[in-house]
Amino acid sequence: MNLSFVLIIAAAIAGLVLLGIIISFFNVWLKAWLSGAYVGIINLVAMRLRGVPYGVIVEARIRAVKAGIQLGIDEIESQYLAGGNVIACVHALIAAQKARIELDWQRACAIDLATKGSGKNVEEAVRTSVDPKVIDCPNPEAGRTTIDGVAKDGIQVKVKARVTVRTNLDRFVGGAKEETIIARVGEGIVTTIGSAETYKVVLESPDSISKVVLKRGLDVGTAFEILSIDIADVDVGENVGAKLQTAQAEANKSIAQAQAEIRRAAAVALEQEMKARVQEMQAKVVEAQAEVPLAMAEAFRNGKLGVMDYFRMENVQADTGMRKSLSQPGEQK
Repeated sequence: MNLSFVLIIAAAIAGLVLLGIIISFFNVWLKAWLSGAYVGIINLVAMRLRGVPYGVIVEARIRAVKAGIQLGIDEIESQYLAGGNVIACVHALIAAQKARIELDWQRACAIDLATKGSGKNVEEAVRTSVDPKVIDCPNPEAGRTTIDGVAKDGIQVKVKARVTVRTNLDRFVGGAKEETIIARVGEGIVTTIGSAETYKVVLESPDSISKVVLKRGLDVGTAFEILSIDIADVDVGENVGAKLQTAQAEANKSIAQAQAEIRRAAAVALEQEMKARVQEMQAKVVEAQAEVPLAMAEAFRNGKLGVMDYFRMENVQADTGMRKSLSQPGEQK
């Protein structure tokens, strides 16, 4: 009796668990069955055990089947487990089918994983392939509003361009993105402006910029195909050549002033040196003059100089002084 009661309780518990599972998956299972995209209960339970949101997987399969694209549950689930956006992949397949673009599930999954973390997705890539997008060059979000180039006459030209591109799905995986397109177009514009003889040439025919840039094949190795490059605005900037010449003149002026200062300092030093030498010579003269009385005293002691000789020398000096005073009447002694 006790064994029978235990079996009944176990059977009741198993029934309740089975009923709970059926109720939990019934809505999703019924929705898939009514949509013609049948998914077994066992598959739903297995996805639940693997931590896969079975509702999203079934929804993706339903949308694909309704669009005439046959996708298996395992294919969709493997893309989800790889970190992809299965809904976006299905939408991309549907858009490609409507636009008659060749795109299979594996390729769509590869593009989806390649765009992960870039803010883009495979759906946008397919949409851009069908409906080309316009890229501003330069990108205003980068903090610049114009591309600045300088013509040969030194005048700066400011340009705004708009690049129309279409996604190339064959090169999307591994191809360079929008930043490369913007950089290449900017480089081409600067080069074209720099090769112009005057800024007037650029102002007269802005389309010459786009023609030259388009011939450079800027979309090679990128995920896009450039359809057109349109010059949205052209403006004249600063006279860079004149500013550079002014700066060079100021630099030359500073160099000349520095060299003149060096020469002046050298002249002042030489002057001071000459004054010092004059003072030195005067000191030697004074020293020599101081030895004259000593020599005369020595001559007196030795008898080589007499008193009359001394007076004659005094007379000669007095006569010489008088002659000098007569020759220079304006000076007072």
